[in-house]
Amino acid sequence: MVVEVDLHLHTTFSDGNLTPTELIDLCAENGLNTVAVTDHDSTEGIEEAFQAAEKYKDFTVIPGIELSADQPGIEVHVLGYFLDYKNNDFQNVLADFRDGRKTRAMGMVQKLNDLGIKITWDQVLRISDGAAIGRPHIAQAMVDNGYIEYPKQAFDKYLGRNGLAYVSRPRLTPSGAVKLILEYSGVPVLAHPTYLAQRELGDEDWPVIKQNIVELKKVGLAGIEVFYNDYTHEQIHELEMIASDLELIKCGGSDYHANGNPGEILPGFIGPSKNTVCEIVRRKTLNRSNA
Repeated sequence: MVVEVDLHLHTTFSDGNLTPTELIDLCAENGLNTVAVTDHDSTEGIEEAFQAAEKYKDFTVIPGIELSADQPGIEVHVLGYFLDYKNNDFQNVLADFRDGRKTRAMGMVQKLNDLGIKITWDQVLRISDGAAIGRPHIAQAMVDNGYIEYPKQAFDKYLGRNGLAYVSRPRLTPSGAVKLILEYSGVPVLAHPTYLAQRELGDEDWPVIKQNIVELKKVGLAGIEVFYNDYTHEQIHELEMIASDLELIKCGGSDYHANGNPGEILPGFIGPSKNTVCEIVRRKTLNRSNA
């Protein structure tokens, strides 16, 4: 399948390592013509992405975001597309989220120091370079100081939900994230639904995943990520069936960060069909007419 669409991408305005311009250039070089910039709790990279796309013929940038939410035992991410990201009230909400990220990150740095892993807060700030601070910035500091080889190792032992240096932060519920995106005229989509399994995915987990999706659809969820960077063919098939059964949009993308982890999937190698974008636009129009 020729991939032309990637609806899950990150830039230096959250925890990606490419500027919006560099990201758009890479996407165009890899044959994409429609992308969504979905930084964590930030829409600050969207305008630069729009400008970068102007030099490419028939290249579309969809304004997006990725919000973090919590339900018992797991972290849930909800993507929002075509939302009213310039709304001042919405930007104030995002600023509060980013403040929570900063407080949490400072706590993690302290825990790492207590464990004998010497990184500094100033170092993390330099790496984030003014972006919404996230755990990948801490992980990069650990790489730079020689404690690990690549960022994913930090999550496996230290920064993941059960990690030695993990610190929680106030979050939305998954339904709250869906409602927030709808409040600002966006189209909400559940990111990487397989992560709802809380563990290595087994056949017994699919009914639980589906039930979670059913509950989110009740409050306005429009789609799920069917295509994602580390999905197996079997997982894609299961998610396609869930999406079809629940009449949800089949979305997807690479979740590209340019973070240097082994096997990271580049933009242009996984994603949904062009028809997905048309369905998102239709849902956006429907939401507007029902407002």
